[in-house]
Amino acid sequence: MPELPDIAIYIEALEKRILGHTLLRARIAGPFLLRTAAPPADSFHGHKVTELRRIGKRIALGFDNAHWLVFHLMIAGRLHWKSRPVNPGGRRTLAAFEFESGTLTLTEAGSQKRASLHLFANEDDMRQIDPGGLEVLAAAQGQFASMLTSENHTLKRALTDPHLFSGIGNAYSDEILFHAQLSPVQLTQRMEAQAIERLYRAVQATLSDWMVLLRTEAGGRFPENVTAFREEMYVHGRYGQPCRTCGVKIQRIRYASNETNYCPNCQTGGKLLADRALSRLLREDWPRSLDELDEHLAAKRSALQEPL
Repeated sequence: MPELPDIAIYIEALEKRILGHTLLRARIAGPFLLRTAAPPADSFHGHKVTELRRIGKRIALGFDNAHWLVFHLMIAGRLHWKSRPVNPGGRRTLAAFEFESGTLTLTEAGSQKRASLHLFANEDDMRQIDPGGLEVLAAAQGQFASMLTSENHTLKRALTDPHLFSGIGNAYSDEILFHAQLSPVQLTQRMEAQAIERLYRAVQATLSDWMVLLRTEAGGRFPENVTAFREEMYVHGRYGQPCRTCGVKIQRIRYASNETNYCPNCQTGGKLLADRALSRLLREDWPRSLDELDEHLAAKRSALQEPL
C-alpha cells in the first residue's frame, strides 16, 4: 500500500501535470471504485485543479468549484500518467481523468478491488474521511510523545493507526522500528523517554530519507515503481535474509494478510517474537533463541524426510 513517502511523491508529480489544468472528462469504469453518490462525476468537468493534498494515505484533488476528488489506492491501486486519452476497461484500469495536459489513470491489480474514489461537494464534507492522525513530519517531539502514549498499544499497532499517526503503514513502520532499534511489540505506555526520543528521530529520518530516494529515482518522471517491497529496505519484506547491520536472519510475525519484519538481534535483544504459523508448527518446541529455532526447524525437516 502506498504510504506517506509514496503519496508525497505522487502529489509532487501530479502538481507538475494537473495543477491549474482543466479536467475535460472523468470516466469511471470500475463498478466498486466510486463510493459516493453525489456530486456526480460530470460536475467536475470543465473545472481547474486548484489544490492537491494528502489525507493520511489518500490523495485529494481540489477544484475551482470547491469540489474534491479523493483517491485511496489501498494495497494494489496505482496511478499512471499518459500523454493520450485512455479508455478504462473496468478490469485493471478502473478510471481515467482526461486533462488538456494528459490523462491520469487509476489501475488495480488482482481480483480484490479495494481501491476507492470519493467525490465531495465541499471541504467540510471531505473531512468525514480524515482519520485525524498526527502529521509526524510536522510534529514536535512533545506532540509525538503525547500521541504515542495516549493509548497503550504495541509500537507496530500505534505507528500504523491512522487515528494516531498520519500516513504510516506496514512497510515504513517496520523500517522505522528497525532504525529506532525497538521491538514491534513494545507497549507504548511502558516506554522510557530516551526510547521515545529515539523513535521520534527514526520516524523523521526514515520518512524523509525515503522521500528523497523516491524523488531521485523518479527523476522528474511520473512515479511508476511504487511498491512496498524494495531492495533498499532493511527489514520489510526481507524475512529469512541476513540483517544488513548484524547479519542475523530477519524474522517475522504474521497476522491476517499482514506481517511484521524485524531483526531479533538489533531490535529484541535476541528474543524471537511468537508467530502464529510458526507456533503451530513447533508447538511446545517454541525456541528461546535463533540457534534453537534453527535446531528445531532442522529437526522438523529431518523428520518429514525420514522414510516410512
